[in-house]
Amino acid sequence: MFLASGGNLAIHQNMEPITSGKDSEQKAIDVLYRISTLAGKEKNPLLALEGILDEVMNTFGASSASISLLNADSDKLAIEVERGLSKSSKGFELPRGIGVTGWVAMHGEPLLCPDVSLEERYFQLDDKIRCEMAAPLSEGNRTVGALNVDATETHAFSPADLRLLVLMANEASRVLENMWMIQQLRRKAEQLQTLVLVGQDMAGTRKVEEVLESITREALLLLDCSMSAFFLYESETDELKLNSLQDKSGSLYHEETLNPADSLLGTSLRGHRQVQTRDLFRTEEHHFTGLIREKNLHSMLVTPVVYEDEPIGLLTLYVDRSHRYNDDERLIARALADLGAIAIQNAFLYDRVFSSEEFLRKSERLTTLGTLAAEIAHEIRNPLMVVRLLFDSLELSEQADSHQEKDLLIIREKLNDLDQIAGRILDFGKSREAFRVQCPMREIMTEAALLVRLKLEQSKVTLTMNEPGADYMVFVDKGQIQQALLNLILNALGAMPNGGHLTLETAVEENRWVRVLVKDTGRGIPEEFKNRIFDSFLTARVGGTGLGLTISKRIMRAHDGDLELMESTAQGTVFRLSLPIVE
Repeated sequence: MFLASGGNLAIHQNMEPITSGKDSEQKAIDVLYRISTLAGKEKNPLLALEGILDEVMNTFGASSASISLLNADSDKLAIEVERGLSKSSKGFELPRGIGVTGWVAMHGEPLLCPDVSLEERYFQLDDKIRCEMAAPLSEGNRTVGALNVDATETHAFSPADLRLLVLMANEASRVLENMWMIQQLRRKAEQLQTLVLVGQDMAGTRKVEEVLESITREALLLLDCSMSAFFLYESETDELKLNSLQDKSGSLYHEETLNPADSLLGTSLRGHRQVQTRDLFRTEEHHFTGLIREKNLHSMLVTPVVYEDEPIGLLTLYVDRSHRYNDDERLIARALADLGAIAIQNAFLYDRVFSSEEFLRKSERLTTLGTLAAEIAHEIRNPLMVVRLLFDSLELSEQADSHQEKDLLIIREKLNDLDQIAGRILDFGKSREAFRVQCPMREIMTEAALLVRLKLEQSKVTLTMNEPGADYMVFVDKGQIQQALLNLILNALGAMPNGGHLTLETAVEENRWVRVLVKDTGRGIPEEFKNRIFDSFLTARVGGTGLGLTISKRIMRAHDGDLELMESTAQGTVFRLSLPIVE
C-alpha cells in the first residue's frame, strides 16, 4: 500500500472476471488500445497519467489507485496523480523499498497482495484497505515508478488481474516515455533557440557589465534557478569578484570578493570543469553565506567561463531545493558560458579599441596644443625678459621693509619660474634633472601658501597647515612641485565657491616617504569622473582646461612620487602627494 484510501468507490461485486474468454481478451485489448492513443490525444504528460488512471479504475473497479514516480532529487516515490485517495496522502513521499509500492519500484517486479494483513511488506496507511497490487513503470531499462491499485475487500484481485495490470503499466510506460521524449525534444529546441537569440544579443553588446547581466538573466530562465551569479577572475590579484547577481525578482546588489583557494569555486576555476553540490549547508562554502541562509538555497552548479584556455570567470547557479543537475542542464550551462566567454572577450576588445581611439584623439589634441604652446612661449619669453630687467633696475629692495622684501624675493623667483616654464615648453623632451636640488618640504609648502594668501581671502577659505616635527628634505625641482601643489589648492578653491576650509597635512611613512594631504570641504568630484580624474581635458568646471591634475600627476611621477585621489564625497575631497625623502 502506498497511500491511504479515502474514496467512496466500491469494488464491482458482479464484475465479470477478465482472466479468460474472448470477451475478457477483447476488453484487455480495448483498454490497452485506449491507453496507447493517449499519446496522440494529450500533449501534457500529467493529463495522460490521469487518463491512464481512469482506465485502471474502470477496468478493475478499484476503491483507489495512484501513479507514483521517482523523484531524482530526493530518491523517493511521490504521487503524480491519484483517484480515491484521502487528502492526507497529498505530498506524502515513500522511500524506495518501503511498502508494496516501494518494493515494486526498487525491484522492478509486480506484486499482488490478496490479503494485506498477511503481507509483511505491506505498509499500512489506511485500515480499510484489504487487497493491493502494483506493477512497475519503466523508462528504458530502469524503473521510474509504480502503478498501484487498492480494494477494500480481500482477494479482490487475481493473478490474471495482476498480469493485465502489468500489460497496462508497460503500455503506460511506453506512452509516457514517448511523451517525455517529445516534451524533452521540444524543451531542447526552445533552449537551443533561446541560446541562439542570447548569442546574437550578447554579440551586439559592447559593455562587459551588460554582457554579464544578460548571462545571469538568461541562466535563470533557461535552467529555472532561484539565483544566478557571475564572478570575474582578476588574474593579477588572483581573486574572484562578483559582477552580476540576479534572482527571479531582478538584479541584486551584493559585494563579494573571493580567494579561489578558499572556495569550491576555485576547483572549477583551476580545473576548467563544472562542479556541483547538492547540499550547500553541509559544505564549507565561504561565499554568499548570508544569502544562502536567507533564500534557503540548497544546491549549486559552478561552470567555468574560459576563452582560449584562459579563465575569464565563473557562472554559478543556485536552487532552493536539493537537486542533482543532469547532463542536459550542465550542457546548457556550458553552452551559455561558452557564448558568454566570446561576448565578454568581444566587449573587452571593443573597450581596448575604443580606448585606443580615444588615446589617439587625445594625442592629436596634445600635439596641436604643444605646437600652440611653443608658439606662445616663444612670444612670451621676450617681453618677460624685459619685465625682469626693468624689475631688477628699480632697486626696490633698498626701500622695502622686511615683509615687502620677502614679497619682492618671491616675485623675482616667480619671474624666474615663468622663464623656466617658457624654456621647458621650447625645450620639451629635454631632461629636467639639472634643475633639481635638495629642498625642505616645509619651505615648498610655506611658499605655496604665501602665494595664494590673497586668493584664500577673496574665496573666504581658511587654511590650516599641519606640519611634521622634523624638516624633511626632498630632491626636487622646487618650482615644479610648487606648481603641482598650487594646482591642487586652486582646484580646491574652485570646489568651495561659498567659502570653506582647506587643510595641508604632512606626514612621514617609514622615514622613506613624505605625504602631503590636501583636504577641502567642497562639493566633491562627480561620480562619473572619479576613475578618469587624471585624464587630459577632463573637467566639470566652467572655464577649466582639464590639464591641471594631468600635469600635476606627471610632475609627481617624474620625481619618483605620485599624486592620488584618496576620497571624494559631498562633504569634501582629499588628494595625496607623495615624494621620496633624501637619505
